[in-house]
Amino acid sequence: MPSSVPAGSVANSTEERIVRALPEPVEAPSPDLLAATEAADRAFHAGVARLTGGVSPAAVALAFADWQFHLLAAPGKCASLTGEALQHAKEFVDALTPRHARFLPWSAIKPPATDRRFQGRDWELPPFNLLAQAFLLTEDWWHSTTANIRGLARSDAAIADFVLRQSLDTLAPTNFPFSNPKVLRKIMETGGGNFVHGFKNWIEDWLMLAGGSRPDQRFTVGKDVAITSGKVVYRNELIELIQYAPTTPTVRPEPVLIVPAWIMKYYILDLSPRNSLVRFLVQNGFTVFMISWKNPTSDDRNLSLEDYRERGVDAAIDAINEILPNRAIHATGYCLGGTLLSIAAARLQRDRPDCLRTVTLLAAQTDFTEAGELTLFINESQVAFLEDMMWQRGVLGPVQMAGAFQMLRSNDLLWSRLVHDYMIGERAPASDLMSWNADATRMPYRMHSDYLRHLFLDNDLAEGRYEVNGKPIALSDLHKPMFVVGTLRDHVAPWKSVHKIHFLADADVTFVLANGGHNAGIVAAPDEAEHSYQILSRKAHDPYVGPDEWLKLAPSHEGSWWGEWVRFLAAQSGSAVAPPSADKSRAFDDAPGSYVLQH
Repeated sequence: MPSSVPAGSVANSTEERIVRALPEPVEAPSPDLLAATEAADRAFHAGVARLTGGVSPAAVALAFADWQFHLLAAPGKCASLTGEALQHAKEFVDALTPRHARFLPWSAIKPPATDRRFQGRDWELPPFNLLAQAFLLTEDWWHSTTANIRGLARSDAAIADFVLRQSLDTLAPTNFPFSNPKVLRKIMETGGGNFVHGFKNWIEDWLMLAGGSRPDQRFTVGKDVAITSGKVVYRNELIELIQYAPTTPTVRPEPVLIVPAWIMKYYILDLSPRNSLVRFLVQNGFTVFMISWKNPTSDDRNLSLEDYRERGVDAAIDAINEILPNRAIHATGYCLGGTLLSIAAARLQRDRPDCLRTVTLLAAQTDFTEAGELTLFINESQVAFLEDMMWQRGVLGPVQMAGAFQMLRSNDLLWSRLVHDYMIGERAPASDLMSWNADATRMPYRMHSDYLRHLFLDNDLAEGRYEVNGKPIALSDLHKPMFVVGTLRDHVAPWKSVHKIHFLADADVTFVLANGGHNAGIVAAPDEAEHSYQILSRKAHDPYVGPDEWLKLAPSHEGSWWGEWVRFLAAQSGSAVAPPSADKSRAFDDAPGSYVLQH
């Protein structure tokens, strides 16, 4: 009889054969090896970033692939584009062969109101006008190729449209001397001397850049700008706090604290005496404190956004509370400083509810879902690429920041300047605002990474996920009266994005929409005639009014909005008192201090 084999023995032998057939486990890479490979990848990305100006090639390539695949898969859209191209060709031929004895400029297409490249009577002359119309028709057609394609991600469509527009702008007839009538007229007037002057301007700019300065820096800090009298009354490793000297016999008891952006120097709010917001507040009876940020170096690479809150806004508030005890503060933040102030104010409302009297936000965003063209390249690929670039250097340098803003407004900040300075051969009049704009700073690696990820990429602040001291904060905790300013032509903080504070904060909000851009709309001196604004207030319990409806309801006013702000602050302040006496034991340096002079 055949011998029986126990069932357990068969099972065991089968498991043994399976185990023997499996490959030997691979030992996990050591932490040192993983760190070395990550460092190599980051170094490679940083090297590529030098060639691309910090733009991630992967982010652009993915957006273009998405656009191309969806466009090729849309035969109806392709047919529509073909029809549009033929229509544009017909319109151009009609413009080329007018049916009237007199040539009619802009008969096929007109430049948008925001496009100032083709302004002037010379551009209405037939040859130049036809060149401009051909360019604008081409630009309009390429814009149509990225619009209204089913299935195409909105962000990828925006990136493709932006890159195409930037590429086309380089070929604009304004950028070439023999297709720009203004340059040709200058050649006839000077016999070509404009090119000699332009070359001289180029040499001057190159020498200044080689020497580490910017061509626009023609105003001296502490001599021409930032000259309002005051003292540095507090200093730590990140900020200097300036207290400005009173100029009135009495002042409001509540001081004003201004938190500027650290992306540039603070003195945009204390430029020349004629357009200094600080001086205006002091002359209207307010005690003003200003934060002046340190210009970080690679040694400060690990400073976080929370460090900026703790050692910046919170430290300044603590210092003011020591100098002027038991006085609530009118807290004001501009641009990034306003975003940081909103974080600090939400935390203070929870922990120290009587610390602030009002909150003012100047061109500052608290929700980043519609933050303008800056968000075009804010995706995981682009943020990781920027992080690798900053990781190697420890900071984001001023050249990269200036390049990003020039890209957003290349026609105004790049091409028009190249034409005016180097082809026409003339310099724009010196401007304190442009000099300030050239006085750029650096951004620490970790802080800028926190800013991009937590605010831009993940929108943690608006959605209640941003944590302070391990606890999430909510902008709905803001209950103090708010004065919020947006600017009509803001490319950095679009006013409709700034307007979202209405449904994020549980507070009375006075909202102002000023004409001008991100900087010029805020620096709106009362004696300058070109300023105007709209203003409307709402109570916390009033129904929400969207931005388009707000635009229809808010009354318009000529002049500067600064007076409205002073009236708002005065209404929220106590009766006037004697100015605070100077505490010489707290004075470090005279204003503007030393941090603002760092390069």
